[in-house]
Amino acid sequence: MITFGAVLGKVSPLQLLVIAFVEIMIFGVNEMIGVRELRAVDIGGSMFVHTFGAYFGLALTRMLAADTRGARHYGGSPKEGAVYHSDLFSLLGTLILWQYWPSFNSALGVGDQRHRAVINTYYSLAACVVVTFAVSCLFDKKGKFHMVEVQNASLAGGVAVGAAADFLLQPFGALLIGSAAALVSVFAFRYIQPHLQKYYHIHDTCGVHNLHGLPGIMGGLIAIIATATINSNKYGNRWVFYMYVLIKLIVLMQTLD
Repeated sequence: MITFGAVLGKVSPLQLLVIAFVEIMIFGVNEMIGVRELRAVDIGGSMFVHTFGAYFGLALTRMLAADTRGARHYGGSPKEGAVYHSDLFSLLGTLILWQYWPSFNSALGVGDQRHRAVINTYYSLAACVVVTFAVSCLFDKKGKFHMVEVQNASLAGGVAVGAAADFLLQPFGALLIGSAAALVSVFAFRYIQPHLQKYYHIHDTCGVHNLHGLPGIMGGLIAIIATATINSNKYGNRWVFYMYVLIKLIVLMQTLD
């Protein structure tokens, strides 16, 4: 679904079937290497799901731009613009995703691990919503909210906290992650996405790079930092978790490749 958001409106149903078939195989191999061989832990899928799906989709849309009239053609299409009722239904979808995102991040957890994932995700999402509205207004010359940013960046906190959702982040840590994710996501929607389209011919229809790609990378880096700051009083043997720092960094680099 994440990859589909990047190529939406540029591929046929048959092409989508081919993409799904190929991507599932590559995704499975990538996750197998990360989980079985490197034994990396990514409870919320920040690295294996969000980052992989986003950059797989961006690579596809770049390839499609080379075989068509380019990314500028798609970007200038009047069909890409939103209307009142589409914004309304999209916002409803955002509300549903926001409410149930903690269950996605905690689905693979067990016991206290699941409880921490739910709490950290809710804290991160709550901060993300507040900062998204504030930053969207500040970045606009007229001081207005942009619905595309509100609909998408409000969820970036759930993506960014995913890889470390089961850690003892403390409320302050989760709130900080959500705030940073909102800032990065809104900035990417406002400035990075047009730059990618203009200079690199990467037309990202739904802005998956801003919601899944960059916050997913943040999630991997946050998990590394959280792992490095673990003390033995909370989790037990400190050196075991130091190994996870190296493992998570390797997995993140592998996913981006």
